[in-house]
Amino acid sequence: MARMAEIFAAFFKLGLTTFGGPVAHIGFFQRVFVQERQWLDSATYAELVALCQFLPGPASSQVGFAIGLHRGGLPGAMMAWLAFTLPSAAIMIGLGVGIMALDPADYEGLIRALKAAAVGVVAWAIWGMGRQLTPDWQRILMAALAVATAIMMTQLLNLAVLGQVAALILGALLAPLLLGKTVKTAGAPLSIPFHRRGGLLAGGLFLLFLSTLPLLAWLFPATWTAAMDVMYRAGALVFGGGHVVLPLLHAGTADMMDEDLFLAGYGAAQALPGPLFTFGGFVGASVGHIGIGLLALFAIFLPGMLILLAVLPFWAKVRENAQIRRILAGVNAAVVGILAAAFYDPVITAGIGDWRDGLIALAVLAGLASGRLPVWLLILIAAACGALFL
Repeated sequence: MARMAEIFAAFFKLGLTTFGGPVAHIGFFQRVFVQERQWLDSATYAELVALCQFLPGPASSQVGFAIGLHRGGLPGAMMAWLAFTLPSAAIMIGLGVGIMALDPADYEGLIRALKAAAVGVVAWAIWGMGRQLTPDWQRILMAALAVATAIMMTQLLNLAVLGQVAALILGALLAPLLLGKTVKTAGAPLSIPFHRRGGLLAGGLFLLFLSTLPLLAWLFPATWTAAMDVMYRAGALVFGGGHVVLPLLHAGTADMMDEDLFLAGYGAAQALPGPLFTFGGFVGASVGHIGIGLLALFAIFLPGMLILLAVLPFWAKVRENAQIRRILAGVNAAVVGILAAAFYDPVITAGIGDWRDGLIALAVLAGLASGRLPVWLLILIAAACGALFL
C-alpha cells in the first residue's frame, strides 16, 4: 500500500502541473523519475520513450504506465495512469455534462505561466538526456540528423508523426555503421511482472476489441456502444498522441454531437494539464452522461496500454542482443533529436508569447540548473506569478 500511495502521489502531482502536451510530459517524467526519484536510469528511460513513439496510442501516458509497471507491477501501472489522468479527466467530463462552465479569461494568466514553465522544464530535460545519450561525435551527428528529419517532415510536409518515426528509423540504421562493437546500453531492464504468455494475451485482447466493437455497435445500436467503438478505434490507430487523434474523433462523432461543441471541448483540453486523450471523456459525457464519459475515457486509453503490455515482455529479451544494443544507442540519440525538434514547435511556440513568458521560462530553467529547488515548487511559483501578473 505504501508503494501504491507513493506512485499515486508522484503521478497525481504531475497530472496537476504538466502543461504543454506530450513532449512536455516526457520532460517532466525525465526530471521526476530519472533525476529526482531515480526509479530508472536515463538510458532505460530513453529506450522506453523510443518504444512508445513506435506504438499507437498516447505516448506520454504509455511512458507513465510503463514507469508505474516497473515500480509497482500491474497495480502500480494502473495507479500511475489513474493519478496522471484524473485531474484533466474530471474537468473534461464535468464540462461535458455541463457541471463546470469556465471562462478562459478567468485563468488566462495562470495557463500562460504554466506553459512558459514547461519550456524551462523541457529545455533542462533535453540538456540532461543529451549529455547522457550523445557522449560522442557519432551520436551527436545522429541526433542532429534526427532534428533535421523531424523538422523537415513537420514544417515542409506537415507529417509530424511520420517525421518522428523516420528519425528513429534513421538512428537505428546509422548505428551499426557509426558505432563500434563495444557500445552497450547503460540501461537496466524494466521490471515486467509477467512473461510472454501475458504479452500474447494482451495482444489478443487488443485485436479482439478492435475487431468486435464495430460489430457490437452495429448489432446493438446505442450511445454507449457507438462511443466505445469510436474511442477504441481512435486510440488503437493513432500514432503521436492527442493532437493527432482529433481528425479520427471528429469523423467518428460527426453524427453524435455538434461541431462547435466538439471544437470548444478540444480547445478546453489543450488548456488543461495531463493527457489530451481525456478529450474522449468530454465527448462521451456530451453525447450521453457521466457513465458514458467514463466508458469513453477508458476505451480511448485501453488499446495503447494493451499494445504496450503485449510488446514489453518481448522487448525485454530482444534488447539483450549485442546488435540490438548498438541499434538502441542510435535510437536513443535520435530521441534526443526528436525532443530537440519538438522543443521549438510546439513547446516554445505555445509557451512563449512575449518577454514575460520568456522570463518565467528562464527562471524555471535557472532553478532546475541550481539543483536546489524541486520541479513542483518551481511550477507552483510560476503559476502564482502568472495568476498575479499576466
